[in-house]
This record gives sequence, C-alpha cells and structure tokens, in this order.
Amino acid sequence: MGAMDMPPDALSVDIIVESPLWDAQPGTEPALRRALTTAAAMLSTRRAELAIVLTDDSAIRALNRVWRGIDRPTNVLSFPMRPQVLAAEPAVSALPLLLGDIVIAFETTAQEARTESKQFADHLAHLAVHGFLHLLGQDHDNDRDAEAMEGLERAILARLGIPDPYAAGDLIPTARRHG
Repeated sequence: MGAMDMPPDALSVDIIVESPLWDAQPGTEPALRRALTTAAAMLSTRRAELAIVLTDDSAIRALNRVWRGIDRPTNVLSFPMRPQVLAAEPAVSALPLLLGDIVIAFETTAQEARTESKQFADHLAHLAVHGFLHLLGQDHDNDRDAEAMEGLERAILARLGIPDPYAAGDLIPTARRHG
C-alpha cells in the first residue's frame, strides 16, 4: 500500500488540552487531525501514533528552557521518539510506530496568526505539520535542510487548501523562528 493509499486510521493522534485558553478556539481538534492525517498520508507508509499537547506560553517556556536552554516561549516544540532497531522484529514491526509528542502554545500561536494576518486554524495546521516533520527527522538547521522541510510543509498545506506560509511578505518564516 502506498503512502497515498493509507487508511484514515493509519495515524493515531492523542490530543491533550493542558490550557483552558484552547477551549475558546473552535475547531482546534478537527483542524489538527486533518493536518496530521494528510501529512501522514503523504509521507508515511506505516501505522503511527503521536500526541499533541495544547498548552500555554508559560508551560512551553519551561519546556524550552529545560530541553533547549532557551528561556522564552515558542510556538511549537517536538519531542521525537528515537526507537531502537525494532523494525527487524516481526512482532514489533506490526505495531504502530510511536513518533513522539508535539507541544503547541496558545498565546504565541494566536499572536503570530494575528501579526502575520493568517487564519488561526491555518497557522495551527502549519505548526502541527512542522512539528510532525520534526518527529519524522526533518530539521531546518541549515539552508538546504530548511528549504527541503519548507517544501514538504508547502506541499502538505497546499493539499489542505492552506496558503503558502512562506510566501513573499513573511520575511522571517514562523517555523524557522521557533526557539
């Protein structure tokens, strides 16, 4: 079965809402699920699981400080699982691959969407896709890798009908700024 033929249940997404700020944002969970299942269908051929934690700036700042040594809030953090060589074991390879966790902060996400004149749901989908790509091993540490990752983001977002987040006018793309 090719990546485009993946069944809709090929990606299991557990959404954990840790901040009540997200309660006032309608359509968050469906937007996240749609973005991630589209990304998975385009990029993966194996059943997988991940968690998304919807939090606030205070919590993500603490995570950013502890895990990255950066004492400020950010929009999205990814915590990929780095499984050992389990695929060789038939019983294990039949299980879903545990990708890791994506954490998204409400205030930073909302502020960026306003500042960049983007729909909140579109920006949220972009951050989820960006985090998902990090879980799959993509990064933007240098220009070549950043261009490759942004190309994948553009393709996935285009499939979702979301405008190019890196179009002219966004001089410092949000995803490259996370820190």
